[in-house]
Amino acid sequence: QVQLVEAGGGLVQPGGSLRLSCAASGSISSSHIMDWYRQAPGQQREWVARITSGGETTYADSVKGRFTLSRDNAKATTYLQMNSLRPEDTANYSCRYVAGIRIYWGQGTQVSVSS
Repeated sequence: QVQLVEAGGGLVQPGGSLRLSCAASGSISSSHIMDWYRQAPGQQREWVARITSGGETTYADSVKGRFTLSRDNAKATTYLQMNSLRPEDTANYSCRYVAGIRIYWGQGTQVSVSS
């Protein structure tokens, strides 16, 4: 089992920044992928970004250049730095752990971008 706990969400004005975190605990494989997804009300869940165990990152076009994903392996935590936030970034953000067929999700943290 792997447990994921997200934190860092909140209300921010357009153009502002937030840093989300996803802390993992439990039976963590040395080789795994961490994804971030988001889901806005009435919308399908959207993939946001990915980081591999080796630190390689990929981003959705909608956040590229504004969001940065990093990880602290010692703390088993990934960080999603979100800059230049827009109202359309408003969503519930959740992280996902993938190691082979083992997939775990966190419960998510709400991000609201509004003036």
